[in-house]
Amino acid sequence: MTADLADATLYDDRIARLRLIRTAGIGPVTYRQLIARFGTPAAALAAVPDMARRGGGKAPAVATLAAVEAEVAAVERLGARYLFVGQGLYPPLLAHIETAPPALILRGRTALLERQAVAIVGARNASAAAVRFARGLAAELADAGYLVVSGLARGIDTAAHAGAGAARTAGVIAGGIDIVYPPENADLQRAIGDGGLLLAEQPPGTEPRARHFPYRNRIIAGLAGGTVVVEAAPRSGSLITARLASEFGRDVMAVPGSPLDPRAQGCNLLIREGAVLVQSAADVIEAIGPIGRNAAHGTGQGVAAPTREYEAPPPVDADDRDRTRVVGLLGPTAVGVDEIVRQAGLAPAIVQTVLLELELGGRLDRHAGGRVSLSF
Repeated sequence: MTADLADATLYDDRIARLRLIRTAGIGPVTYRQLIARFGTPAAALAAVPDMARRGGGKAPAVATLAAVEAEVAAVERLGARYLFVGQGLYPPLLAHIETAPPALILRGRTALLERQAVAIVGARNASAAAVRFARGLAAELADAGYLVVSGLARGIDTAAHAGAGAARTAGVIAGGIDIVYPPENADLQRAIGDGGLLLAEQPPGTEPRARHFPYRNRIIAGLAGGTVVVEAAPRSGSLITARLASEFGRDVMAVPGSPLDPRAQGCNLLIREGAVLVQSAADVIEAIGPIGRNAAHGTGQGVAAPTREYEAPPPVDADDRDRTRVVGLLGPTAVGVDEIVRQAGLAPAIVQTVLLELELGGRLDRHAGGRVSLSF
C-alpha cells in the first residue's frame, strides 16, 4: 500500500467513525456494540437503517459527509486533533469505562497522557481556604509528576489548574474545544491549550448545556486513577464525579471540612461512606500509588496495556419471536441487561442484538449501570 493510499484509507476510516458517532441516537455503548458487531464503521453505518427498522422505528438521521468534513476542517484550524477509542494515544484508563467517548478532540501536548492522572474537583463558590488548599495540593502533585485533571469551572477547578501550572494540567471542556466557559477563564484555557492539554467530546462550536456537564464529569473521573473532592454541597456536580469514579473502580478521596459549612457536607459525607480522607498530597499519593505502579492494579495510566480495536464476533440475528420475548420483558422502569438475558432464556448475543435494534429505532433508553428501559 502506497503512502497516499494509506493516508486516504485512514482518512476514510476517520470520517466513517465520526459519521457514526454524530448520528442521532448513537451513544458510546451503541457505538462500541456496532463496531464489535460489524467490524468497521463503514459496515456499521450501512447496517444502521435496516437494524432501526427491525427495531420498529425510523432510521436515525445519519450525519452527512459534508457535515463531518466541515467538523474535521474546524478541528484542524484550531490546531487540535482526534483520538478514537481503541486506537493510538487514546487514554487507556478512559478506554476501560463502558461509556468512554468514541472520539475525543484534543489540543496540546499528547505526551502528558503518559503521566498518571489525578482529578481535583469541588465547589464553584468555594471558600478562600479551600481554594488555597486546592492550589497547593495541585502544585505538589504536579511537582511529583502527576497530571492534574479538572473541569475548568470556577472555584476549585480553576484553583487546581492554576496550582498545577498550565503545562502540567488537563482541562476537560463541557462544550466545544473552542468555547470558553466560564468567560473569565479565557486566558487560563488558552494557556492550557498551548502548554498542557485540553480535551472535549463535543464538536467545535458547541455551547455547553446542562446535559453536557455530567458527560464531562465522566471523562474527568475516567481519565484519573483517583479523584479528590475539595468542598462540595450535597447533590453537586462534584459528587457526581466522585460517584462515577467509584463506579469505575477508581480511588475516591475527600478533604474534610467544618460541619457548620454547607460546602463541606458533601466531602464529609463521602468520607463517612468510605472515601479516603485527604489532608496533603502525600495522602493522595499513598492512596493511588506511585507513578509506574503495576498495571494489574488498575491505576498505572502510563503503563496500562494498550487498548485494542474491537474484533467483530460472528453475526447473530434475532427472529420475531426473540424480539417479542425481549420487548415483553421491558417497560418504563430500568432493568439490568443481565436480568433480561436470564428471564428471556436467550443467548446474550441475541438479547444484545434486539436491544441494539430497539435503540437504533428510538424505542430504548440506556441508563447507568448497564440498565435499559423502553422509551415512551
